[in-house]
Amino acid sequence: MTTLWQKPMHPYEIAQTLRSQGKDTSTKTNYGSLYTVVQNLEKYGFVEVTGVERQGNRPERTVYGLTEAGREEMAEWLSDLIAIPAKEYPIFETALSLMAALPPDEVVRLLETRLSSLEVQLASGRGALDKLCETLPRLFLVEVEYQLHMVEAQVEWVGGFLDEIRKGSLPGVEQWRHFHETGELPQELRS
Repeated sequence: MTTLWQKPMHPYEIAQTLRSQGKDTSTKTNYGSLYTVVQNLEKYGFVEVTGVERQGNRPERTVYGLTEAGREEMAEWLSDLIAIPAKEYPIFETALSLMAALPPDEVVRLLETRLSSLEVQLASGRGALDKLCETLPRLFLVEVEYQLHMVEAQVEWVGGFLDEIRKGSLPGVEQWRHFHETGELPQELRS
């Protein structure tokens, strides 16, 4: 709905706008279901048909705009997303909670691979942000800045955690290593 806040559009134009403004990097969008989503928004009174366009030999395209109810719903939904922290479940957090099932040296190798990928992601993200800053005001790019800060934080944390495992300063690392070498569960983990 927030894309229609800018101006009335047809669903294909909504998809193009999301891509051109870089929103596809921060919003998981299924472009194939965009028409269905817009139809559902219309069904609930959040958008309405504002016109029909035809360009050349292309088929007619229905243009949708926000209704007053749609503007109110969008503002309420967005306000909640900004103001109220929600527990998110990143898959990496899940993997960390289960990593003891792998040997420490394997975890080190995997985290080194992850760290390398994150560093590449960070460099390319900075380049993309610089490019987007040439055409869009910062206001429309803050989510990219946020993403980069989250990647930077992960790079810092993964690097520090790797050092702890390598140096053996991570509490419990010796028991972890012993378990994978012998198959014997440390006494403190036995029920």
